[in-house]
Amino acid sequence: MKSAAGLLRSLVRTGTRQGKSVNKLMTALFKAATPPAPKRKRAPAAKVVKPKVAKAATVAVKPVKVAPVRAAAPRAPTAKPRVAAPAPHTPPAPGKWLASHYAMPAGVGTPARRLGYWLYLPNNLPDQAIRKGLPLVVMLHGCQQTATQFAQGTRMNQWAEQMGYAVLYPQQSVSAHAQRCWKWYDRATQEGGGDVPMIVGMVNKVMTEYAIDRSRIYIAGISAGAGMANIVALNHPRLFAAVGMHSGPVFGAGHSQMGALGVMQHGGGLRADLAVREVLMRQPHFPGMPMILIQGEGDSVVRPINQTQLVRQSRALNGIVAVAQPKTTLKSQGRGGRHNAHRIHDFYDGRKLLLRVAQIEQLEHAWSGGDETLAYNTKAGPDASKMMMEFFNRHQRA
Repeated sequence: MKSAAGLLRSLVRTGTRQGKSVNKLMTALFKAATPPAPKRKRAPAAKVVKPKVAKAATVAVKPVKVAPVRAAAPRAPTAKPRVAAPAPHTPPAPGKWLASHYAMPAGVGTPARRLGYWLYLPNNLPDQAIRKGLPLVVMLHGCQQTATQFAQGTRMNQWAEQMGYAVLYPQQSVSAHAQRCWKWYDRATQEGGGDVPMIVGMVNKVMTEYAIDRSRIYIAGISAGAGMANIVALNHPRLFAAVGMHSGPVFGAGHSQMGALGVMQHGGGLRADLAVREVLMRQPHFPGMPMILIQGEGDSVVRPINQTQLVRQSRALNGIVAVAQPKTTLKSQGRGGRHNAHRIHDFYDGRKLLLRVAQIEQLEHAWSGGDETLAYNTKAGPDASKMMMEFFNRHQRA
């Protein structure tokens, strides 16, 4: 018994050391990808608005007049929206910037969970939004980011204001992952478990509280957030009309933290094709999933091999035949170095654009055309947020 106990203690110590090694490797990879952000003044503390003000903010979206706004569930009074802190660098968009959370009750073998989120509602309401409701983009941040940093860095709210979109930013908790990574590599998550029901639950909650066009819901992210966005879309293809991935890992591989690092560096190998076949077996009537893939050719964190394999996966999921020739556009560097040279490959089914692939020279592991005062963003274009919004604007579910 004494030797068995000693062996058990040795195994525990080994597992702990391996976990610490993985975290160190991930931290080193991400820190090597982007220079540290310059020091900045502390953002003003968020002010919690009293209930009567929160209600006034909700009433302000009534011009949509598509679906009545329902009150939040009485069992979760703390979930009422509050105004979050403004962006310290990028001027805030003029719409409403609300913070709330989604609580999922305990299930069979699963504990109760709660995740926070932020929601942007534009002041600009195009005619189509007034008639049918606002289109919605779900944005998933990467590791070592918060939802508010992601919103500020991508400037997605500014594009949403201009085009009349709502934007939902779920935030991973540090209790789920110390670096706020979405667990795209987890096998159960890839099959629709893990954080997938939480994110879908947030979307459904927002749709019940605000007038949202249910045929125009999209999901996007960067890095781990891109991998998670793809997983959510593939498991709920009738909820989402298109998906956007910036610097994202290939779907269906990894299955451990160490395995995830291998995928980020070398792709998914044979799992890349097998994982897609498994999706189609689980969903024989898969409706297809339009996709935009943006990748930096200088990315050493999630290497371009992942985009190559994602293209193959997307072609299989969308029925793009192997002999189809993509439309390729070459764009040179902009004046003054404001844009990196890049290539765009478009894959069509007839006149419908199903897959857009952007390959950006010199871009490392950072959001293209973002606010470079925040980590994992680069000022040099092309503007990834604009590219995604223009792609999403071409798609809707019947």
